[in-house]
Amino acid sequence: MRRSTVLGCGSYLPEQVVSNDDLSRTIDTSDEWIRQRTGIRQRHIAAEGQYTSHLALNAARDALKRAGCTADDVDVIVLATATPDNTFPATAARVQAGLGMKRGAAFDVQAVCSGFIYAMSVADNMIRLGQANTALVIGAETFSRILDWEDRVTCVLFGDGAGAVVLRGEEAAGDNRDRGILSTHLFSDGTGYDMLYVDGGPSTTGTSGHVRMQGREVFRHAVTRMAEAIEISLEANGLATKDIDWVVPHQANIRIMDSMAKKLRLKPEQIVVTVDRQANTSAATIPLAIAEADADGRLQRGQLVSLTAMGGGFTWGSVLLRW
Repeated sequence: MRRSTVLGCGSYLPEQVVSNDDLSRTIDTSDEWIRQRTGIRQRHIAAEGQYTSHLALNAARDALKRAGCTADDVDVIVLATATPDNTFPATAARVQAGLGMKRGAAFDVQAVCSGFIYAMSVADNMIRLGQANTALVIGAETFSRILDWEDRVTCVLFGDGAGAVVLRGEEAAGDNRDRGILSTHLFSDGTGYDMLYVDGGPSTTGTSGHVRMQGREVFRHAVTRMAEAIEISLEANGLATKDIDWVVPHQANIRIMDSMAKKLRLKPEQIVVTVDRQANTSAATIPLAIAEADADGRLQRGQLVSLTAMGGGFTWGSVLLRW
C-alpha cells in the first residue's frame, strides 16, 4: 500500500501583531470580552502590499527546507485559500513561480476553514494513485482584507497567516507500515450556506464583500461536525478515541475546541491550541498548528494525530495520520 507521509512542516506569520487592546481603541470591545468568548488575545495582520501568495511562499520555503527538499522535488502544489490574490489565476501558480518550479501542477482549493483538510485529501489521493510522488500542501489567508472592521462580532475573530506541509509517497511496509495518512474524510451541507459567508463576489456584487456569520449556529455545527468527523475516521481504521495522541483542530474559538474535546472525552492537553496567539486564520490554522507542534517536539514519530475542521458552506472533514 502506498501512503502519504509528512516530510516537513513550515509556517509564516506577518510581522504586525494586533492585540485585543489595540482593537478596543477603534471598536466597541475589550480584551476581557474577546478572551471570554473566544480565547483570542492577539492576531497577525498582513502589511499593505503583502498578499496571500507572499505568505504562502514563505511558508512553502520553510516547509521545503525542513523537509530537506527543493522545488525540483515537488510534483504538485495544492493551496487552500478563501482569500486568493486574484479571482484567477490560482494563487498556487504564483507560489509555483516564486519557488522557481517549472514542472508538475499547481492549483487552489476553496473550502474556507476546512480548506486545508480538503487540500490534504486531494494531495493524498494523487499520491495514492501514483499521479504525484511529492506534494506541497499549503493553507494561506489574508482574512483581514474581507473583514468589516466596524462589526465587532466578526472582526475580532480572524487573522492572517500561512502554513505548509510536504507529503511524499512511501510504501507502507517495514518501519513505515503504519506511518502516514491513514484516511481522509470530507463532508458538506449546502443548506448552511447563509450561516457563514462573504456578502460579495464577482458573480453577485462585483466586489469582494465582508464576512457575515450566525455565530450560535456555526458554534453548534462546529462542535458536532468536527467530533463526528474524528469518530468516522477512527471507525474507518479500526481505532478508538483512546488511541489518539494529538488532535489538531481548526482554530476558530477555544470554547469550540473545549466542547469538542469533552464530547470525545479527550484530555485538554491532547488538543494543540494556537488560537490565543494567532486567532482564526481560516485554511491556515491547522498547518500553522502542526508546524508549531512539530517544531517544539510535541509530535513524535509513531503518534496518532487527528486533524479536523469545519468551515463555511458548511464544509467539514478530518485527516487521520500516523506521524
